[in-house]
Amino acid sequence: MLVKHLCSFFFCLSVFVVHAQNSGADLLAKSITYHDPMGNWSTFNGQLDFTVLRPDAPNGERSVLINNKKEKFHFKAQYEEGALEYEVIKGKATTRWNGSENIPKDIAAKYRVTEDRPVMYRNYYTYLYGMPMKLKDPGTHIYPDIEIVNFYGKSCYKMKVTYDPTVGKDTWYFYFNTTNYALEAYQFFKDESKNDGEYILFEGLELFDNIKIPKDRKWYYNKDNKYLATDVLSNR
Repeated sequence: MLVKHLCSFFFCLSVFVVHAQNSGADLLAKSITYHDPMGNWSTFNGQLDFTVLRPDAPNGERSVLINNKKEKFHFKAQYEEGALEYEVIKGKATTRWNGSENIPKDIAAKYRVTEDRPVMYRNYYTYLYGMPMKLKDPGTHIYPDIEIVNFYGKSCYKMKVTYDPTVGKDTWYFYFNTTNYALEAYQFFKDESKNDGEYILFEGLELFDNIKIPKDRKWYYNKDNKYLATDVLSNR
């Protein structure tokens, strides 16, 4: 699943660590109540449009349709040469280039189009935009011990998450606001001893079907804090 394709966040946590009184399960439940108070994620049906801002490339326009009730996913990316689409409906995957399922070889090579790409994108984006609700999925291991850490001037709860090997092999950390339990950031490591992976910081919120979804996601490498990109979500 997508977990293995995602990234991590470990800033130089200026850490004075205090053991929090909540357990990991308690913290997750409170965060889900904040982000999805009406329990709408399981039947969520909405289109998420966002712009990818990169320091060394033109801005990219993307849209993601997630219909959990009908098990439908659709992704569209607009490039200079044309539009690339991935669709998964009840497990059946389709790829289209400018509306055609015949993908030119040069386009397939340039954008790494493979047979399993639509499912990978579905897992990736439902994971990203379905947090923290997706942490209730089977195969997810929420560590009971959590900490309060000083994260760049913010006091955050820090929670560790791992997965069954069939789901993902990365180690994840999630950071929550200590007042309202909003998800502030997350990170993953493939090998924590190497400080690899990336971290993602959130700013702002957009409301979709009464679900609070982070508006801006800023991506950085763990190893050197190099800035990679920002995904800016718009509620159109």
